[in-house]
Amino acid sequence: MKTTRQTLREAKRLFRLCMVDGTLDENRVRQVVQGVIDSGRPGGLKVLSRFHRLVRIERAGRSAKIESPSPLAGDVRASIESDLTRLYGRGLLTSYGENPTLLGGVRITVGSDVYDGSVQARLAELEEKF
Repeated sequence: MKTTRQTLREAKRLFRLCMVDGTLDENRVRQVVQGVIDSGRPGGLKVLSRFHRLVRIERAGRSAKIESPSPLAGDVRASIESDLTRLYGRGLLTSYGENPTLLGGVRITVGSDVYDGSVQARLAELEEKF
């Protein structure tokens, strides 16, 4: 039976094996999971649970959610994506959504970082000052 420390160490080792040029390789993740399942070793489920947590955290930090009150034009999307690539590197997964409560502007969330250039945020900031 593996201790929690050994389980975490093994999960981190497997996670590092899945990194290629600083990004998570999905094919390697699948191979690692299949390899752990096929090995049938005791404690494999605990290792996979910790490994899954590490993968989830990495994916959350590498995904960007871009909200605007109306659909963005193609050139605006390309500009935002190039700026985000410059800041966070390649391999960023972007998703776009509409949020009519923003009134105008754009809100970008990457992992735990939030860039809020919306009219709603500016109005809230102005209201806070009064």
